[in-house]
Amino acid sequence: MRLESGTSVIMRVEMDKQAVTFGELVSLIGQQGGDIVAIDVIQPGRKTEIRDLTVSVAEPSVIGSLSDAVKAMKGIHLVNVSDRTFLLHLGGKIQVRSKVPIKNRDDLSRVYTPGVANVCLAIRDDVNKSHSLTIRRNTVAVVSDGTAVLGLGDIGPHAAMPVMEGKAMLFKELAGVDAFPICLDTKDTEEIIAIVKALAPTFGGINLEDISSPRCFEIERRLKEELDIPVFHDDQHGTAVVLLAGLINALKIVDKSISDIKVVVCGVGAAGFACSRMLLAAGVSRLIGVDKCGAIHRDERYDNEAWNEFARLTNPDNEKGSLSEVIAGADVFIGLSRPKLLSNADVRSMNADPIVFAMANPDPEITPDEAGDAVRVFATGRSDYPNQLNNVLAFPGIFRGALDARARTISESMKLAAAHAIASIVTPEELNEEYIIPSVFNDKVVPAVRRAVVQEAIGSGVARKVPSDFRNLD
Repeated sequence: MRLESGTSVIMRVEMDKQAVTFGELVSLIGQQGGDIVAIDVIQPGRKTEIRDLTVSVAEPSVIGSLSDAVKAMKGIHLVNVSDRTFLLHLGGKIQVRSKVPIKNRDDLSRVYTPGVANVCLAIRDDVNKSHSLTIRRNTVAVVSDGTAVLGLGDIGPHAAMPVMEGKAMLFKELAGVDAFPICLDTKDTEEIIAIVKALAPTFGGINLEDISSPRCFEIERRLKEELDIPVFHDDQHGTAVVLLAGLINALKIVDKSISDIKVVVCGVGAAGFACSRMLLAAGVSRLIGVDKCGAIHRDERYDNEAWNEFARLTNPDNEKGSLSEVIAGADVFIGLSRPKLLSNADVRSMNADPIVFAMANPDPEITPDEAGDAVRVFATGRSDYPNQLNNVLAFPGIFRGALDARARTISESMKLAAAHAIASIVTPEELNEEYIIPSVFNDKVVPAVRRAVVQEAIGSGVARKVPSDFRNLD
């Protein structure tokens, strides 16, 4: 069991009340570095009782010595020690519930046989009715093969399930979208495409998640071409939308135009490519991508075909060299790579009022402490630093809007609209160096993103339905 720093555990203890007092146990736990924050009596008794103690600890290393000390205490039997996070995951985090009760034969005949046959025939005659007569209109598949789980890498489909369950929870809690995790035990590109296509009649949208690069590009491209429902690879496009939202507001603080800035993107994988495309679409003209080979440029032929395409789209001056070389004179650094790649000296070689988005997780390319006062606006993907650039700001509202409009796809213009909607939540009065992006718990985000996405879907002809709140509007 891996415990996080500053976590808490639940210790179930059976106490012989004739041999030890509860006060003595509390004292021992305190001496060992634990802080009891909750007590639940599980089984009371005159001579013995069982209690669950929620104990907060500062460091994971404390757990072992604390458990050993409790075990050795006379009159105490330590039944088990459970991390609260593990307990939360017992049996999974989501479930399926019926919308209507079945209390009698009449209910049964309408939800199942024979009444359901008429509904089936109606859909057979007009397949579009599947969006109104089944769960499809509000259901998204969260599909992964577990090959690129954030911060963990290729851990496989079984180990990826808790992440996909969590994603499904966010869909439901934030946007009311029913989502279901589907983890595939295959890494074969063609097989994944075929499986998702076969599953498509059940869902109104497909959210691809944690599929490694470069396979994710082909999988998404093919599914977008071959399905008539939205397909969205969140690692790419969710990241790009939120990053652009943050940059829009950061540029207001430093008073620079997006068309004039030089941007260096470190890490040209799935997210790096998508973020670069988004920035180019938003008006960035000088963008350089850097990976392990250095700056990506047009004089090199790369084995990774995606990099060859990237070279054609970026680096107009065909700059070459390492990150430290090409970052000189840049206005914006965007890190989507790994820790410790950017130095304070690198930042000081950038233009005045540099913007640094160090988004590697869990440890950024450079920390705020390492950057110091060299950076004007700093953002990461972490919640313990200001300006967290989190995909959860984007995908719930984007899918809510796409489903409500019955969009055929999620276009670049819909993503741009989503980014501007997120940025707009931060008012001019609120905007400052440590607040360029709204909180993931800001309840204005999803409605704003949903509205912007629906409006753009209608305007661009992607929508197949106009939601009721958009009808009769000038």
